[in-house]
Amino acid sequence: MGLIMARGDSPGFVLLDVRTPGEYNQGHIQGAKLLDYYHPEFLKRLKTLDREKTYLLYCRTGNRSGRTLDVMGKLGFKQAAHLAGGIVAWQGKGYALVKAKVVNPDLVAP
Repeated sequence: MGLIMARGDSPGFVLLDVRTPGEYNQGHIQGAKLLDYYHPEFLKRLKTLDREKTYLLYCRTGNRSGRTLDVMGKLGFKQAAHLAGGIVAWQGKGYALVKAKVVNPDLVAP
């Protein structure tokens, strides 16, 4: 939560949801961009992201985001972290989710 509060409005900060479009549509953290971990082009799309930005990743419980964080490190991303415990932990602390739907799940997260 601290990183989101400190950097959430910065154009150099990206909150990245690596869950499926269905999970995202059920509720996600305000401002999160979707990059589906299970999409066949996930790695290709991950490689297109700006390595100069700061990323906070999350998934349901931290497994997919943790694996994504490892890959990002190997790809040279310097400023990346993941939300320990994922969205389950987020909700457990009483933080809100939004339910706006992703219009096109095939769009690459910026």
